[in-house]
Amino acid sequence: MQEIPAASLVIGIASSPAERRHLARLLGGSDAFLIVSTVDQAREFLGVVEAPPAPTPPTRMALAEVAPSPQPPAPDLAVDSDRRVLRWRDQEIDLTRLEHDVLLCLVHAPGQVWTYERLHLEVWGNRHLGRGSDMHSVVRRVRGKLARLNATATIHSVRGVGFRLAPA
Repeated sequence: MQEIPAASLVIGIASSPAERRHLARLLGGSDAFLIVSTVDQAREFLGVVEAPPAPTPPTRMALAEVAPSPQPPAPDLAVDSDRRVLRWRDQEIDLTRLEHDVLLCLVHAPGQVWTYERLHLEVWGNRHLGRGSDMHSVVRRVRGKLARLNATATIHSVRGVGFRLAPA
């Protein structure tokens, strides 16, 4: 009898679309991987626990659209996704879901310009229709939180294009 080699499955759990894309880049060399947004989704997929039906957000990740690996974030500035906080050195401040997702995109690619279209797709999950008030409101709140922490980084607007994280 011929022995069949055991296949391995790598499961990644990440709450935001940006984190799921980052995991996909990291796991791209694996034979098989699954990326979900919650532990319950992983358990349900594996048939471990029958989770109550919950609306799952549409997956907004297409591996073909994944950008090249970004630069690591500045060591003093970090986004703790598990606790949804922004950390600057020894200080922390809470983030809303939208603030977290916008900042996560920018922190994982410091200096890179994120277009309005790309940010809107990553954070809101739909196309940017030219109204920037939703995005500008979130960025304004994040700038305020960076200022309250006295961080030496801020979000710069690139007029007519988008935003980037840069030294203050």
